[in-house]
Amino acid sequence: MLDLTLDHKTRAATWFRSLRDEIVAAFEQVEDTQGGDAPAGRFEVTETKRTSEDGSDAGGGLMSVMRGGRVFEKVGVNVSEVYGELGERAQKAMAARGVPGMEDDPRFWASGISLVAHMQNPRVPAVHMNTRMFWTPGAWWFGGGSDLNPAIEYDEDTAFFHRTLKEHCDPHGADLYERYKKWADEYFYIPHRKRARGVGGIFYDDHNTGDWEADFAFTQDVGRAFLPAFLGVVEKRRHEAFSEADREAQLVHRGLYAEYNLVYDRGTKFGLETGHDANAVLMSLPPIAKWT
Repeated sequence: MLDLTLDHKTRAATWFRSLRDEIVAAFEQVEDTQGGDAPAGRFEVTETKRTSEDGSDAGGGLMSVMRGGRVFEKVGVNVSEVYGELGERAQKAMAARGVPGMEDDPRFWASGISLVAHMQNPRVPAVHMNTRMFWTPGAWWFGGGSDLNPAIEYDEDTAFFHRTLKEHCDPHGADLYERYKKWADEYFYIPHRKRARGVGGIFYDDHNTGDWEADFAFTQDVGRAFLPAFLGVVEKRRHEAFSEADREAQLVHRGLYAEYNLVYDRGTKFGLETGHDANAVLMSLPPIAKWT
C-alpha cells in the first residue's frame, strides 16, 4: 500500500477547496443572470472549527450557504479538512467496513467537499454532490458522487445528467459508471418508503486501486462533471412557470429528502459522531418541507 505523504493530503485538500470556489462563483453567476426584482443571492461564508476531546485543534473548514436567492432557495457548499482520533463508535464502524488496525491506531485524516442545493422553482431539481479523501494508518480511499433529486421528473433531464456523469467516468474505466450508478441506486434507496430518494447518479466509497494518482484523477473528474451536469438542467428549467401543485410536490419531496439524510446518510452520521460543526453537517436539510 502506498504510504501517503503530507503532499498527497495537501493536494487533495487544495483540489476540494478549488472546486468549492469554482462552484460558488458559478452559482452566484446564475443568480446574477436570472433577472427579477429580488436581489441576486450571495453566499454567506463561515469558518468552522473542530476540537478534540482534550481541546486541541482537530481541523475545520468553510461553510458557504446561500438562502433566499432568485434561483436557489437554499444551497450549501462545504469544504473541510479534519483530523484526530476516531471515537469508539466510529472505530467500530470503520472496522466493520474492513479498515484494518483501527483498534490499535484510531488516527484519521479526511478532507472533502459536500454540496446540497434546494431550488426556488419546483421544476428545477434539487441536487447533491460530494467528493472526499479519507486516510487512516492502515488504509486510504476516495469517495463521492452526485445525484439528482427532482420533485417533478423529466426523463430528458435524467438522461442528460447521467450522460454527463458517464462521459467523465468513462476515461477512467469502462465499468466505473455502471458500477457506481448501481451503487447510487442502492445507497439512495429509502427502505421505509420503498422508493428511491431521486433519479440517481453515481456513488462510490472505499475507492482504492492502489494507484493514488489514478484514483485522485478519477475523483477530480467526478467533481468536474458536476457543474455541466447540473447547470445544464438548471438552464433548461429555471425560467419555467410553475403552479401551486408543483410547489406542493416539491415540499413533500423535500420531506423525503430530509428523512433520508437524518436516518440513513453515512456522511451525516460520521460528521455528528466525530464532533464536526452541527450546522455544517446539517446544512443539507431543506429550508421548508412538508409531510402529508
